[in-house]
Amino acid sequence: MQDIELSEDQRMIRDMARQFAQAELAPHAAEWDQSGWIADATVQQMGELGLLGMIVPEEQGGSYLDYVAYALAVEEVSAGCGATGALMSVHNSVGCGPLLKYGNAAQQERWLAELASGRTIGCFCLTEPQAGSEAHNLRTRAVMENGEWVLNGAKQFVSNGKRAGLAIVFAVTDPDLGKRGLSAFLVPTDNPGFRVERMEHKLGIRGSDTCAISLDNCRIPEANLLGPRGKGLSIALSNLEGGRIGIAAQALGIARAAFEAALRYARERTQFGVALTEHQSIGNMLADMHTRLNATRLLILHAARLKTAGQPCLSEASQAKLYASEVAEKVCSQAIQIHGGYGYLQDYPVERLYRDARITQIYEGTSEIQRLLIARELINYNL
Repeated sequence: MQDIELSEDQRMIRDMARQFAQAELAPHAAEWDQSGWIADATVQQMGELGLLGMIVPEEQGGSYLDYVAYALAVEEVSAGCGATGALMSVHNSVGCGPLLKYGNAAQQERWLAELASGRTIGCFCLTEPQAGSEAHNLRTRAVMENGEWVLNGAKQFVSNGKRAGLAIVFAVTDPDLGKRGLSAFLVPTDNPGFRVERMEHKLGIRGSDTCAISLDNCRIPEANLLGPRGKGLSIALSNLEGGRIGIAAQALGIARAAFEAALRYARERTQFGVALTEHQSIGNMLADMHTRLNATRLLILHAARLKTAGQPCLSEASQAKLYASEVAEKVCSQAIQIHGGYGYLQDYPVERLYRDARITQIYEGTSEIQRLLIARELINYNL
């Protein structure tokens, strides 16, 4: 992508994120993959750089410029470490996003600057063991008792679940109302009824703490209801566009890192007396990888520009997420192929990048869900 497409501010944010990612993330990505934890000092530094408040306006403690800058920054961070890109994307989109859009003045004053600065990390407790893409089929219950909400239930696949200081929890308040009986709540994670049952052991993005959470008579003030009662499903779905732009950018960053590793290796490695890049089959593979990455970035930036302008972009964000996630797996696989047997070893980064890429086709809506949403939009497509 040529810089002519970007403003000076967008370039500055991209370059800052790139410098930080290459200096502070990439050298530690393999270590965090093995330990299952991103260094606390690194997350603090991200907050100080404004990377954890990129959708929050400056007057509310954030660093918002536009969604183009946000997508560029997520790409760069993810190119340095895919797990850190996951932390950043989740925290911004579904940690800060619902509070920014639906929080009242008191809630925003209490939490928004804390989240935007990274002093508090957010998590999003929607998915349950029996309810993934079927977001309205929840069993977690919230009952009013003596002026407090009492929450009971279980949540699954909670990104940032161990690190978070604030959880946005979705629970059924009115079982007889179906989809209209779901509500959202702000739950401090130091509440004795909020418990991390386990950190999951995953194929990839291992440094990102993905947790199973239980809510056992978790009592919170009535004032911690986020948005109107019964609007939980709308709140849960309201951040789909920004969330999918973020995961698309994460997938692109992972794929770009794999491409760059493959290109470096192909330039240095010789076979039959010449560099791998001189072999037509390898050159063609690299050309296809590069083309797919550039096409992916254009899809993401198109969706990001629509989002910035306040235009509907659910289909465009879904297209970007769908394409980026599938390109990521393809490019990372090709990067391993170019490395040959070495690509299968943990000594080389492409092994980890391939593992990291796979999740991007699943979370923030599976590829099947993306295709379903895109197809629905085509019903009213103007020919």
